[in-house]
Amino acid sequence: MISARDLIGRCDVALLTLDSLRLDVARLALAAGETPHLAALLPPSGWEERHTSGSFTYAAHHAFLSGFLPTPARPGRHPRLFAAAFAGSESTSAQTFVFEQATLPEALAARGYHTVCVGGVGFFGGQTALGSVLPGLFAERHWAPGLGVKNPGSAARQVEVAAAALSALPAGKRAFLLLNFAATHTPTHFYLPGARRDSVDTQRAALASVDAALPTLLSALRSRGDTLLIVCADHGTCFGDDGYWGHRISHPAVWNVPYLETVLPEPVPKGDLP
Repeated sequence: MISARDLIGRCDVALLTLDSLRLDVARLALAAGETPHLAALLPPSGWEERHTSGSFTYAAHHAFLSGFLPTPARPGRHPRLFAAAFAGSESTSAQTFVFEQATLPEALAARGYHTVCVGGVGFFGGQTALGSVLPGLFAERHWAPGLGVKNPGSAARQVEVAAAALSALPAGKRAFLLLNFAATHTPTHFYLPGARRDSVDTQRAALASVDAALPTLLSALRSRGDTLLIVCADHGTCFGDDGYWGHRISHPAVWNVPYLETVLPEPVPKGDLP
């Protein structure tokens, strides 16, 4: 486990959520070579299987931003990277970043971080009271229709916005970025020519569009120094599995999610290469 306690204060934190992405879709795309930039971040074992804390975007992100990231899908007590302090917690360890605030954005802001949210799905849109709750936790928030689910170019646009926000920060100012990728959320049929209905295959094509956009964001993060990077789905979704469609239901395709955590280092200057 990465020691988040030792990293907070000296590196950026980036949480990239691949909205509604199924674990099997992530693994199929990886095996087919469709996500080379994500593959470069993953360990040899590939995507880790985890159980999400919520079956839809709003619930899952509330949990994530309170320190309840997806839990390893195996028995045992699993220490968390981040945890709001409360008596009797059995999922904190010496490596856990424990904070007294209610949410991670508030905790990091109290420690000098600039917090940035680049939204994707409607819960980040700020167009209603409900859609303002999650982005309202951040000092800087971005959303526009072009960043949302109806734009097949949303991933590239979201990455541009995130990279610009990071690049605008003064040197030495630490950042916490939440980027909720909309592309993998329904509708995804328009990512696959000829498809008329969302499916595993159309979500794979949507995921490939996210992967293709990643280099710009990774470059922006690396240029700022080290980053504690978490990439995961907030939940999965059903495409007719056992008769179910969508999410906000208790089904393995919804609860099992892909997950990775890593420390992204800054590039080595050419003059320092051996």
